[in-house]
Amino acid sequence: MNESRNPSAVRSKQQIIDALLALMEKYPYSEISVKQIVLETDLVRKTFYRNFSSKDDVLNAYINQEIYAYTQALLEKPEEPLAVIFDFCEKNRKLLSLLHRNNMLYLLLLQLNEVIPVINDTTDMEKNPFKLLIGELEPDYLIAFNVGAIWNVIFKWVDRGMTEPLEDVKAVLGQYIARLNPPR
Repeated sequence: MNESRNPSAVRSKQQIIDALLALMEKYPYSEISVKQIVLETDLVRKTFYRNFSSKDDVLNAYINQEIYAYTQALLEKPEEPLAVIFDFCEKNRKLLSLLHRNNMLYLLLLQLNEVIPVINDTTDMEKNPFKLLIGELEPDYLIAFNVGAIWNVIFKWVDRGMTEPLEDVKAVLGQYIARLNPPR
């Protein structure tokens, strides 16, 4: 994806992303073409390729955009990682549903597995949301464990149709985490 900050380019990128998401509501992802995406916008094919290399690039750009917002929220509220995770899920119900419908939820996990270790390595330890969980332990496996465990629970919630209130799922996870850290 081209990283231009030109307002026109930003608008074009957003139009393309919105078009892809609208098409994903109607058709399986595998059946959507770049031509269809362009036809859903008021843009020309050249504009599409100036900003993206493929429809996969469009979807990855959108996922990256949402993961970036998620990680920024984690850094702003390091003491409340579960609240941030569930805020992300509430905000992104549509994305989660579309990815699930197309058997592509794994894309979120892949992106998180790339981004979270970088945050852990580059963030001031006082603002690091993983400090309490990991401390001085070796982070790679523990981050993978935590990301995988929490996001698999979220994927189960999505698989069940996202009908249970997120607060209930969050409460169950909170109770489980409390059991892992009994009072001393």
